[in-house]
Amino acid sequence: MNAVIYARYSSHSQQETSIEGQLKVCYEYCEKQGYTVVNEYIDRAMSGRDDNRPSFLRMIGDSSKKGFQYVVVYQFDRFSRNRFSSAKYKELLKNNGVRVLSAKETVSDQPDGILVEGFFECMAEYYSAELSQKVKRGMDINAEKCLSTGGNIALGYKIDREKRFQIDNGKAPIVKKVFEMYADGISISEIVDYLNRLGYTTAKGKEFKKNSLQTMLRNKRYTGVYTYKGTEIPDGIPRIISDELFEKVAKRLAKNKQAPARSKAKEDYLLTTKLFCGYCKEMMTGISGKGHLGSVYRYYTCNGKRKYGCNKKSVRKEHIENIVVEQCKKLLTDRNIKKIAKAVSELCASQQESYHLQDLKSQLSKAIRKHDNLLEVLSECEDKEIRQSVLGKLSQVNEQIKSLNSEILKEEKSINIVSEDDILFFLLSLKNNRNNDEKYRKTLINIFVNAVYLYDDKLTIIFNSGDKPVTVNDLLLEEIQENLESSEGLCFNSVGPP
Repeated sequence: MNAVIYARYSSHSQQETSIEGQLKVCYEYCEKQGYTVVNEYIDRAMSGRDDNRPSFLRMIGDSSKKGFQYVVVYQFDRFSRNRFSSAKYKELLKNNGVRVLSAKETVSDQPDGILVEGFFECMAEYYSAELSQKVKRGMDINAEKCLSTGGNIALGYKIDREKRFQIDNGKAPIVKKVFEMYADGISISEIVDYLNRLGYTTAKGKEFKKNSLQTMLRNKRYTGVYTYKGTEIPDGIPRIISDELFEKVAKRLAKNKQAPARSKAKEDYLLTTKLFCGYCKEMMTGISGKGHLGSVYRYYTCNGKRKYGCNKKSVRKEHIENIVVEQCKKLLTDRNIKKIAKAVSELCASQQESYHLQDLKSQLSKAIRKHDNLLEVLSECEDKEIRQSVLGKLSQVNEQIKSLNSEILKEEKSINIVSEDDILFFLLSLKNNRNNDEKYRKTLINIFVNAVYLYDDKLTIIFNSGDKPVTVNDLLLEEIQENLESSEGLCFNSVGPP
């Protein structure tokens, strides 16, 4: 079986060397499982909460070529720290016959294992959000002092050791020249050609394009204004151009400005990758439609309609999601919370040893046996030369045992353990949530729901907890009739997984 390895590190907390550690463990895991590694996909200094990772997206695309059956990651949070994004891309891989495996978190593909994996991913997303808040607090403090908060620095500036903005005397004249050229009536295209012809580059070291140049011309920082989250502090940083020149450029930009395209609001379809047609078993996809009066309606529709004419009726998004969320809430009784927390923590404890750790312990066991055998030989041997040779080997084995013990201790400390108290706290927080917002509803569904099979008169929910399927009868009949009556005159647009 072929496998690929995906590795990633985040710029805020890790470094290039962390990739080497991830690859080492992943290769050892693949060798243990008998997988042939055919490729590596690596994203450096990229957040797991962001889908726009070049190597990650290339890996998803390559999966359609059927060249590998597994994606191996160091831990599941390397694949994604966003639970919904993780489910979406795992489903895409699944459709291409590819499964995601963690070298450090041993999870079975049975319902109980899926539940454990769900906790790993949801808690990774939770702690990622918490870390993000801490990072943002640090950025807010820096912003109050007009210091750099990280990210790309505008062309013409540099950051000193105290994180303060300073003028880059080598590049600031380029900025001033661009403003003067545009103010004098030279077009954006002509300025771009001029800059690229002379070999000038943007702050990111790339060729100039119309968009990058227009962004530069609108940047208030060049007049000494420090900007952060909509707040502007005059004279917060050194000035490169005058207010008069900036205003002259702004007026010309406004005159040439074209009406922007209207943006389309994104809508989360919470049951994407989990909702299936009860009749043909195809996945149901989110669609939107507009009525005669312009109102937007959102539905789930069976993908089997296009493939082979399945007659499954579409169903209102809000209606079906509300039913599933209410069934999930019923799981959050005090008794069930304790039962789930205990079961998941026991599963985590039984599965917490990674294959790398198991291999280290196996090596240690062999080294100890070799050590004992050498001691036995030493106790029975009287030949000085042989004893000297045995003592040398014994010294080497002692060093090996010492090194293995150190590696095992390090590996055990790095294991991602979800304790019973952690799970209790997490589930009680869900139970006590009174907001019923989309994030809460999404979390409930992602944690508990494995699949939903929808018929015209009932639905069956299969939970990750491994309990018997729950069937909800007769609740959809009235909604189906409303669908038939209101669908006339609606224009539907498939939006797919959001």
